[in-house]
Formats: sequence, structure tokens, C-alpha cells
Amino acid sequence: FIDDGRIELDNNTVERSIRGIKLSRKNALFAGSDGGAEHWAVIASLVETCKINDVDPLAYLTDVLTRIVNGHPNRDIDQLLPWSYRAQALKAVA
Repeated sequence: FIDDGRIELDNNTVERSIRGIKLSRKNALFAGSDGGAEHWAVIASLVETCKINDVDPLAYLTDVLTRIVNGHPNRDIDQLLPWSYRAQALKAVA
């Protein structure tokens, strides 16, 4: 943020967006392990990134998982990120 004035000093926007999905002690019990907690964090991050990019999280996850199962090439993994997904959806509409 010192070199680039566009970067915010705090991350209140992100903290507000994850407030609804933060884990309480009781919910953390269901993670089962450190690996389970990491997987939960990945999914929660994807869902919130979808929301920030105006992408329906359920439709996004359904489509991306279907593409992966159907053999989406690893070299094109960037196409499956939420911000790229939105750009693809907009091209399809236009």
C-alpha cells in the first residue's frame, strides 16, 4: 500500500464479507482435522470471491466441478477462477 495508492490499508471489506461464514467453536468441531479446516477455508474463499465478482456461487461451483470431471485441461485452470468465469459468462450473453 505504500507503493500503490490503490491498495487499501485495511481489509474491512473482506472482514465484513466473511463475517456471515466465520466458524464458531461448535462449527469448527465439524472440520474434523486441520486438512478439513483448510478445505473449508478454500470453499469459503471461493464462495466469497464469487459474491464479490457477482457470480452465483452454486451455479459457479456446479459448472466448474462439471468441467473438471469432464476433463478440463490443467493448463487452462485460470479460466475456472471466479473473475474469469464472470468474463466468460458475459461473452456468452453478448
